[in-house]
Amino acid sequence: MTARIITGLYDADLQITVDEQGAGRPILLLHGGGGPPSMGPLPSALSERFEVIAPVHPGFGGTPRPDWYTGIDDIALSYLQLLEQRDLRDVMVVGSSVGGWIASEMAVREHQRITGTVLLNGVGISVEGIELADSFSLTPQELIAHAFHDPAAAPDPTQLPLEARNIQAANAATLAVYAREPYMHDPKLRRRLALVPNPVVAIWGESDQIAPEAYGRAYAASFPNGRFEPIPEAGHLPHLEQPKQVSMRSIASRMKPTPVHRASRRTALARIPICQRDRVVSKQRDLR
Repeated sequence: MTARIITGLYDADLQITVDEQGAGRPILLLHGGGGPPSMGPLPSALSERFEVIAPVHPGFGGTPRPDWYTGIDDIALSYLQLLEQRDLRDVMVVGSSVGGWIASEMAVREHQRITGTVLLNGVGISVEGIELADSFSLTPQELIAHAFHDPAAAPDPTQLPLEARNIQAANAATLAVYAREPYMHDPKLRRRLALVPNPVVAIWGESDQIAPEAYGRAYAASFPNGRFEPIPEAGHLPHLEQPKQVSMRSIASRMKPTPVHRASRRTALARIPICQRDRVVSKQRDLR
């Protein structure tokens, strides 16, 4: 894994720490409110077949956050500039919890470089009649009970080293800056999701008591090309409790290619000599 500090963004005092590993189709992996550790082994698992780009949202994990940088839209715009800066294309954005909110904000704004979005129990929209649990009012033990299907399998927050607990407290304070008011949503985002033409999969732990299943179904239905995929025996972090069901192979099998994707693939193949096309197609199949 290589860690880099990205500068040259739209403001001189803004910098973003990015962890990178693997090679292949780029995946922008966006962590939730628990910071990068909340992604568990998913980054390294994905890197076996893909280029994984995992930024640390400014303010999380001890990274700097400018005073003016206070919104989820700030983060989304920064990551869109990162994609442009590196001229990344055919990007799949995978976001967990608040990372799913960032992914949705990005998908609304960018339809060419981003060709697929995966929400892992994402937040970010308002659904009438469904309230998200107020994570800021919960004790660490209560938060574990709300977030996990099997709380006994989760790490005991009281047994963490002092440094880890201090980082968690700082992460929670940063999350409050970004998402406390209004709580965990942008009032305008749900309507804007109708602008997203590319495929979106909402992979949802059925036992989530923070963002319940009905919320996830409404989220997926808000996209023109959205799909909802429930994960049994998992809560708010399905990639931790059911990693095999949230592997890249399972994600890819859930993504429906759009006509644009198929046309792009035909155009690319047309540029390859006929004698080599079978070999290229065979390699593409191996990657699925």
